[in-house]
Amino acid sequence: MGRKIILASKSKVRKEILNKHGLICEVQPSNVDEDIVKESLEKHKASPEEVSKNLAELKANKISQKFAEEFVIGADSVIDLNGKVISKPTNRDQAYEILKNLNGETHHLISSVCISKGGNMIWNYTDKAALTMKNMTEDQIKEYLSNISDEALYAYNVYQIEGLGRTLFSKIEGNENTIMGLPVEKIKDYLKNYNE
Repeated sequence: MGRKIILASKSKVRKEILNKHGLICEVQPSNVDEDIVKESLEKHKASPEEVSKNLAELKANKISQKFAEEFVIGADSVIDLNGKVISKPTNRDQAYEILKNLNGETHHLISSVCISKGGNMIWNYTDKAALTMKNMTEDQIKEYLSNISDEALYAYNVYQIEGLGRTLFSKIEGNENTIMGLPVEKIKDYLKNYNE
């Protein structure tokens, strides 16, 4: 592409996805307090899509103010279970509760991406995948959690779709990059067609 891209995220997976698709980026984490933003948006009855999109935009705009000339990519993913946002776990007990709630259910994984320049959003896109979790016993859920590393557990919203997490599901509908947190093809299309 020849343009400098900044990723407003410390997600190793998102960086790997961009690099794998020829988009070399510099990482500048936004350090946005996601929990405070989510609480505020949920108080105002924001949909899971709105939560995801707002967080992606907030991250991109924050870093874009410091690097006004560059393309800054912000991204966010949320789990939507029957209209309710499920946030990433901060410990293994929370991860267990999340998996118990998803057990036997179909949920949506929503990934939003925003590109900002000069401190303002210039493009955004939100994609959704549907995942149906198998009916699992409590022991099976505990066994899964005992086999997954802390890094994978906290980075991928309790399941790592390109790893062991795939075994949790009876049905997956949607783009794998979306599930991993970055609908990269749409980003490539936008940057390819971008005109100053």
